[in-house]
Amino acid sequence: MPLFPGGVAVSGLDVYDWGAVDGRCGGSPHLHTASSEGYVVVGGSGAVHTVSAEGVAEHPLAVGDVVWFSPGTVHRLVNDGDLRLVVVMANAGLPEAGDAVLTFPAEVLDDAEAYAAAAALPAGDGRAAAARARRDLAMAGYLELCRTVQRDGPAALAALHARAARLVRDRAEHWRQQWEQTVGAETDRTRRQLAALAAGDPGALATASVVRGEPAGGEPGFGMCGRLHTWRWPSA
Repeated sequence: MPLFPGGVAVSGLDVYDWGAVDGRCGGSPHLHTASSEGYVVVGGSGAVHTVSAEGVAEHPLAVGDVVWFSPGTVHRLVNDGDLRLVVVMANAGLPEAGDAVLTFPAEVLDDAEAYAAAAALPAGDGRAAAARARRDLAMAGYLELCRTVQRDGPAALAALHARAARLVRDRAEHWRQQWEQTVGAETDRTRRQLAALAAGDPGALATASVVRGEPAGGEPGFGMCGRLHTWRWPSA
């Protein structure tokens, strides 16, 4: 079975409408260490707040907007009213395997056990409260980060990036293997097909097929930014 085009992952996201300490409603600020992310706005309005090499910025979101960003970009979704997105994630499997790092305060980021405890969500009825507490802790570190970047410039992001790299270091080899088996394999398939076509050979066209993603079922999950609607995708 073919992977979703390009080896990406797709999910639906209803952004949290929980009020935060700054008076805005939304999700948990975080960054991805290996994957790019894209948003297609399908309902409501809001914004994505970012901290990147370009500094601190706010990008309005309305129906029909498409925004994406590269690894290392700190992002926070803000819900101004029923904000709903289709989220496209590069490197399908790596984001799901934890390539994100939340913007907790430095003392939490510097302690792997404390970070794991703060990021985890319990099973059962306490998940919503835990997700909100996780968001609030990430907001504390995020607001401090914004103040530092506004004072010292985008180079102040380097400390967060170093902490994030240390937190995920032990997972990187597993991620590399996972990437080789999925996204890397998809890239090689395209390379082989282009070579075949250049030689006048139909190549893989004889194996054409169609796949339907099956809804994961149950209640939407508690993601970092909102309630997640996901599908079960075939493995490579």
